[in-house]
Amino acid sequence: MPFLIETFDKPDHQALRLEVRQAHLEYLDANVTLLLACGAKLSDDGTTASGGLYLVDLESREEAERFIKADPFHEAELFAEVNIVRWRQAYLNRQNTL
Repeated sequence: MPFLIETFDKPDHQALRLEVRQAHLEYLDANVTLLLACGAKLSDDGTTASGGLYLVDLESREEAERFIKADPFHEAELFAEVNIVRWRQAYLNRQNTL
């Protein structure tokens, strides 16, 4: 069952994000089978990330919580807030999937 995880970086923590980014990407690569999609939320000019969105295919909220807590960004205490909600796919690649 899909979950959407939205993260919000602590203010003024861009340097920490960049420092931990490679470990974060390696974590995502190691868990690619769980990822439906993910990516950073960017400023309008595209230069600064301030959090991210993850769509993950996991069986429970507890698994989603374990997934995000094991992310190096979370372990480095980058996030000010993390929201996890169940998600239902309605469209993918511009096609209705319901």
